[in-house]
Amino acid sequence: MKLGILGGGQLGMMMCQEAKDLKISTFIFTDTEDSPATKFSDEHIIAQYDDYEKLEKFIQACDVITYEFENIPYKTLNHIFKKKPVYPEPQINNIIQDRLSEKKFINELNIPTVPYLQIEDTNQLLLVEEKFFPAILKTRRLGYDGKGQTVINSLKEDTNIEKNYYILEKRIELKTEISVITVRYQDNSLFSYKPIENIHKDQILYSSTSPASISNELQTKAIKWSQEIIETLNYVGVICIEFFLDKYDNLFVNEIAPRVHNSGHLTIESYNVSQFQSHLRAVCDLSPIDPKLKSKAQMLNLLGEDIYRYRDQTKIEKDLYFHDYFKKEAKKGRKMGHVTKILA
Repeated sequence: MKLGILGGGQLGMMMCQEAKDLKISTFIFTDTEDSPATKFSDEHIIAQYDDYEKLEKFIQACDVITYEFENIPYKTLNHIFKKKPVYPEPQINNIIQDRLSEKKFINELNIPTVPYLQIEDTNQLLLVEEKFFPAILKTRRLGYDGKGQTVINSLKEDTNIEKNYYILEKRIELKTEISVITVRYQDNSLFSYKPIENIHKDQILYSSTSPASISNELQTKAIKWSQEIIETLNYVGVICIEFFLDKYDNLFVNEIAPRVHNSGHLTIESYNVSQFQSHLRAVCDLSPIDPKLKSKAQMLNLLGEDIYRYRDQTKIEKDLYFHDYFKKEAKKGRKMGHVTKILA
């Protein structure tokens, strides 16, 4: 079995690492030089995602294809899908790549999101009632780790914006953020990991703790909604649903990530089967495994120069697991690695 993976980042890297244990051969296609995944894959191509000559070589070499981030061009995914199986299927990604279509899809399932408005220019923004603020203006496409987002506390601020496709989300009184990792197999088997509690700093994930410190009722609701979303999408593979919990314990879906997810890295050490192995087993049609929590855990992202504190392996403490993404340049805010601490 040869698995093609579009994207060469750390998520692809960890898929390649798990694939070796499953005797799955991996082929990375990425548009980025010095990609972490290419250091662990069996083969790789570095080319633009619209280089159809290079894509053809990749397609013909692979039995099944997946991707490690959601911003692969839909045209590319659909081109591949006509020739080889792609999981999750491209039309799913097409819904989720646009924040507006994503939220409409969620609301059609009678699952709540925070209130939002469609915005395209400054004039439209100025027509919004003042009581809607504070709010966050987000580009509808290509936003992640806080990119393409602007906090607007009041229309009294300087509110000139470039003409673009946006949504304006009302800010809520946030209690915490959680995520649920769910996997669906080709035989319709469906499993969810326990909800994970997340802390963000400067709109980038800082730490994740499992299981989340929320009530059993909220855990059940979050898992139920996650499973409704994945089944409605007829999705194969691992998906992450991100939630907001407000101070009144109201739960809202924030975003859908159609891939393995940063908050799920702690599953490598804390579960009998990691999110990466679950994804590989699902897309490659291997036998399902029900994820079981072995121990509580906390993951900490290593951003920028934080990585240098851990690259000396002699300093790693007991029950702390260090993962290096082997990126050369430690830019501020760049995810360079992570550590997972097993909790008593």
